[in-house]
Amino acid sequence: MGQQKSGEPRSLRTSVKGPLMFSAFWAVLAFVATLIFASGGSAKTPRFDLALTAAGIAFIVILVVLAMLSMGHKPNAEHLGKGSGVNLSSRSGGHGGHPSQPGTGAGPADTNSGGTPRDDIR
Repeated sequence: MGQQKSGEPRSLRTSVKGPLMFSAFWAVLAFVATLIFASGGSAKTPRFDLALTAAGIAFIVILVVLAMLSMGHKPNAEHLGKGSGVNLSSRSGGHGGHPSQPGTGAGPADTNSGGTPRDDIR
């Protein structure tokens, strides 16, 4: 909290405008849906009491869920972002952390009749 300077806009994670707008959107959607479906047709009077109740419940529940998600957010440690990642190619790096050396260790099971390494052995 002490990292923010006065006059600068807040970051997306610490700003309250995004979660409020998201909750308001779903509250309006719940209001309209409840107003349409709770009335039972256009010949009957609209149920504004149920629509307002649904909008209020949707607004509060979504706002609480977003608050819990933002409080539970923890950034990854810096050392996790460094490194080369996982070696997905079995041809370039060998297995088990031992680099493969061409020409050594290739017995009859690793080569076909022409002496080249077999591609079908996994």
